[in-house]
Amino acid sequence: MKITKVICSKGRTGFYFDDQRAIKKGAQSDGNMYIGDPATAGFTSIRQAGESISVMLVLENGEIGWGDCAAVQYSGAGGRDPLFLADTFIPIIEKEVAPHLIGQKADSFKRLAKEIDSLQHDGTHLHTAIRYGVSQAILDAVAKARKLNMCDVIADEYGTEVQEEMIPIFTQSGDDRYNNADKMIMKGAPVLPHGLYNSVKKLGEKGEHLKEYLQWLKDRIINFAPYDGYHPVIQIDCYGTIGEVFGCDNYVGMADYLEELCEIVKPFHLRIEGPMDSDEREAQMRDLSGLRKEVDSRNIPVELVADEWCNTLEDIKYFVDNKAGHMIQVKTPDLGSIHNTVEAVLYCRQNGMGAYQGGTCNETDRSSQVCIQCAMASGAAQVLAKPGMGVDEGFMIVYNEMQRILALRKAGVGVK
Repeated sequence: MKITKVICSKGRTGFYFDDQRAIKKGAQSDGNMYIGDPATAGFTSIRQAGESISVMLVLENGEIGWGDCAAVQYSGAGGRDPLFLADTFIPIIEKEVAPHLIGQKADSFKRLAKEIDSLQHDGTHLHTAIRYGVSQAILDAVAKARKLNMCDVIADEYGTEVQEEMIPIFTQSGDDRYNNADKMIMKGAPVLPHGLYNSVKKLGEKGEHLKEYLQWLKDRIINFAPYDGYHPVIQIDCYGTIGEVFGCDNYVGMADYLEELCEIVKPFHLRIEGPMDSDEREAQMRDLSGLRKEVDSRNIPVELVADEWCNTLEDIKYFVDNKAGHMIQVKTPDLGSIHNTVEAVLYCRQNGMGAYQGGTCNETDRSSQVCIQCAMASGAAQVLAKPGMGVDEGFMIVYNEMQRILALRKAGVGVK
């Protein structure tokens, strides 16, 4: 079954592009806006509407495999590719990607995805968002050509087993961390709440605001548990602010603070994502590894989650090999082609590191669905509810996709 045509359409994402550098410098919010000038190249304002590109691969029999190109909320930060704007990148897809795919057989996801991942434009690799969306479309096209579920295509090509149970879903609150936590608790979210502690002002000059929030959150979970035995993991994304307060290489000081947080959330388990941002990959690996050694030696029951400066498959392997944290966020848009996401999750699992298949609020319903197909085939330990920061929509998309996979496979539909 050959690919006969490549069609693109401009789209919106489930959130926004935010200039992380400007926010960290103290940009003030005004409602849903930020006041001030952007500090990252390509931004015309500190917050602007997220954009996507749908890529549709038409097969000989008229079926269409499709995926969505999307980039993370904090594009251009932490070593990532620049701002992804549809009008800029649709012509590149039409010029570089379409001629490569038209006439090809939709017979191997891995082969076609790796080819797209290695394509270049003006001497550099295609933007990660392009590789991300086109590889989704390839996976869907191959699945339709072979009459399989997408997860079964991956399982067949990588020699894995599709999960037979739901993977825990991590929900993200954005700044509305109180109201959104209530939504998460009502829906029985297995991992919550994210929190968006992306400035010292929010964390507190001594970390006091996060302490107050965690006490409130623990009480809320206990008082409004949706069923007996509800025992979620508490995961807070700190965007490097703990390192700002205590010093990125002050492992003892940070560990002391984390120990206090663990005491506050008992009996719940605590994960801290992005405790520090050390401004470049080598330093980030060193500091995360150093902090892990400190908390492990003291038996502090916290898991450290790597995010910033751990963007590519190569980065992930480097952080895993050096035990930089306890869990890696496989931030799907940052890895380019989704075969890298599959291989990253498998590498984490094979080397005793937690594999959190994440992404960004700034994705689409389609990219989220395809990511779940990958997670179910590769055995991720945790997945992100996405897109958006409203909780309900992202949780619905991810939850429902997993339930569909389980129901179809139980019925023997789309299984090799």
